[in-house]
Amino acid sequence: MANEGGSGCGAGVYAAAMQVCRVCAAQSADGKAFCEECGSPLAAACRSCGSPTTAGKRFCGDCGAALIASAAEVSLNALDTDPVVAARAPSAERRVCSVLFCDLVGFTPLSEARDPEEVRELLSRYFEVARTVIGRYGGVVEKFIGDAVMAVWGTPAATEEDAERAVRASLELIDAVAQLGRDAGAEGLAARAGVVTGPVAVTVGAAGEGMVAGDAVNTAARVQAAAEPGAVLVDEGTRKVAEVAVGFIAAGEHDLKGKAAPMPLWQATRVVAGAAGSQRIDGLEAGLVGRDAELRLVKELFHACVERRTPRLVSVTGAAGVGKSRLGWEFRKYIDGLLVTVWWHQGRCLSYGDGVAFWALAEMVRQRFQIAEEDPSTVAADKLVTGLERWLPNPDERDYVGPRLAQLLGVDYGKATSLLGREELFAGWRLFFERLAATGPVVMVVEDLQYADAGLLDFLEHLLDWARDVPIFVLTLARPELESRRSGWGTGRRNSTALTFDRLDDAAMAALLDALVPGMPTAAKTAIAARAEGIPLYAVETVRMLIDRDIVQPIDGVYRLVGDVGELAVPATLQSLLAARLDTLEPAERRLVADAAVLGGTFPAEALVAVSEQPEPQIRRTLAELVRREVLGVRADPLSPQRGQYAFVQTMFRQVAYDTLSRRERKARHLAVADHLQSTFADAGEEVAEVIAAHLIDALAAVPDDPDVADLRERAVNMLTRAGDRAERTGAPTTAAKAYTTAAGLLDRTGTPDTELAAAALHERAGVATSTVGDFPAAVEHYRKAAEAYRRHGRVRDAARADTSVGASLRRQGRLEEARVQIVGALEILQRDPDADTVAALAEKATLEAFAGNAEE
Repeated sequence: MANEGGSGCGAGVYAAAMQVCRVCAAQSADGKAFCEECGSPLAAACRSCGSPTTAGKRFCGDCGAALIASAAEVSLNALDTDPVVAARAPSAERRVCSVLFCDLVGFTPLSEARDPEEVRELLSRYFEVARTVIGRYGGVVEKFIGDAVMAVWGTPAATEEDAERAVRASLELIDAVAQLGRDAGAEGLAARAGVVTGPVAVTVGAAGEGMVAGDAVNTAARVQAAAEPGAVLVDEGTRKVAEVAVGFIAAGEHDLKGKAAPMPLWQATRVVAGAAGSQRIDGLEAGLVGRDAELRLVKELFHACVERRTPRLVSVTGAAGVGKSRLGWEFRKYIDGLLVTVWWHQGRCLSYGDGVAFWALAEMVRQRFQIAEEDPSTVAADKLVTGLERWLPNPDERDYVGPRLAQLLGVDYGKATSLLGREELFAGWRLFFERLAATGPVVMVVEDLQYADAGLLDFLEHLLDWARDVPIFVLTLARPELESRRSGWGTGRRNSTALTFDRLDDAAMAALLDALVPGMPTAAKTAIAARAEGIPLYAVETVRMLIDRDIVQPIDGVYRLVGDVGELAVPATLQSLLAARLDTLEPAERRLVADAAVLGGTFPAEALVAVSEQPEPQIRRTLAELVRREVLGVRADPLSPQRGQYAFVQTMFRQVAYDTLSRRERKARHLAVADHLQSTFADAGEEVAEVIAAHLIDALAAVPDDPDVADLRERAVNMLTRAGDRAERTGAPTTAAKAYTTAAGLLDRTGTPDTELAAAALHERAGVATSTVGDFPAAVEHYRKAAEAYRRHGRVRDAARADTSVGASLRRQGRLEEARVQIVGALEILQRDPDADTVAALAEKATLEAFAGNAEE
């Protein structure tokens, strides 16, 4: 029977497109008889894997690919004689690609013990998982061979991260197969993988089987066969390219079939950085332990968000040190390695200053627009305008979003706009992230959410409730006390998932310590694990203490025990442990750590130079030593214009260092920090006014009987008032009320008429702010405090105005008779000399009477 679509050629034509030397594995074009490299006879090569083949065989002995061409394939041999066909056919070219081979281990005996349909279902799920994982990392599945998969990176388009992505995909696939086995009731199901990077012949335009061929393909199959179950082995070329982002350990030399000499291989252990090594941490860091299921769930929920184009919230809560931030870091590394462009945003809620209004959100927006915290307001405004032209091509939308983002950042957008209300601000901010998400998935990670101001929590809920048909993924990390601030956060709403991190079990703690310091004596591990009580941070800090004592030292990139720990004395509490570490520092190092502790959790080196009395060169040297000793770390967010920000590796270490300062030292350092912030940030510290005020208040509290108390109090009240003003402008009335109340409290304690009257005015402003969010009982309390202060100092009209506000707040609570008494009393005074306050009181009386009439009906 004639071949379908054939050109007269029989089906017995050999299909190998090139030849390979059996001795040196060099490739030559078809038609050559001897190897151009070593002169040995050539054999036909399998088109799929590049292995030498035996004439007359129908299938490759290495990969199982068919060696007999179909009629359609054979017709390509006529390319030289048919120019029309040649113009349509794929062409071949040489490329450097990364080839992945992965196969299942133990699948054959598993198949024998199961129904054939179950086996087919399991295999189909494996193929689907493989395609999904490989596709996420930009690879192309070349073919499936039995229970093995071959994929390639570097064609049809090459990138600088091809080898890195191939290894990332391999690690992800190994993990996914293990989870697949658990889900399918096939415990023990595992995979092994090999990745090789090298030159291959690529058939341009080909799809599926036969796309690449060459020695790298054959070698990748051999490397995979040498791997242990659950392991990923790579060649030297792959390791050299990928080691900036992936951790490797030497796996020794292996005799691979077809190779003249043993080949050194390396085992990939885990991803240690973002793409191309960004955000790499070269200090003490073990692999993620005991949280694999949670990380896997976060990844899948992210992909579900992208595929369904639906906003998603994942809330992670747990005690300090239990691993929340580490989960965020692992997720960051994962996102950075994917092929798809993801718009990553990360912000931290400040504990200092009782939560600056929308600080974490403003931090995310600054990162997106490359606005540094210390940029003058004019520079920040220019960057905002430029960025909006990029992200919002529609001029009408720019005009709408611009003023709202400008109000968030405290800059002038250049167009006359009145202060916008909370709902207007929320709508503009949401529109910006929606338009950004239309071009690629948006991720928003909020750390320390337990410190968030109420406005930020409200906006996140608004975003999740109102955004439609866009992939916006919100991950929040918080301690359990968030529940007292916002009950049920992360539950009870559409597309939300709540995860609670419990303490690690003994096995996980042992695995963590083994990963931190391989070979640590069992007695020492047991003592540390017992004290840690399931908190991984405690174990890490204990190892850092051993590093401080030079008992543990880095050797060839791995921390090793180099001394005898003997009976390791593990302090009973983490605070005692951190204090012990602090005592090991040199005096100059301790002083610098104390200075840094006053600055806050993160700080630039310039800030430390500004507040410390030590010379800058010495500060720079000491900072480097503190980083080496794992006291400080360097945070360099690629989205942020700032580089080289330092941070305490452990936030509790900061508190321990701060507690060592004397009262006068605390005061001096807090004042130095306040001065530095006010001179560094735009508009005399407008954006961080509440933080400056907190430093001034701490300076006041440190030495409350110094002669400069009145001046410091005035400065603090001024900064708190500015903080309240800014919070009102950005739609955070709860934060504004807190600032005004704190300022009023500072003045209430003075006992002088001027300051008490100023406090009364601040209580009125706090009453307005609390009324805005519907907290009318709190508003009544603020207004009454104001009225009492006004009456005490003979300001009866001001007291009547405050009484009117009391009446309005009581009326909103349904306490109509009490409200009537307040309004009538206020009008007796205000009507003697009518003004705007009188008009307001009359309007409130009319409203009250209308309410009373409706109630009677």
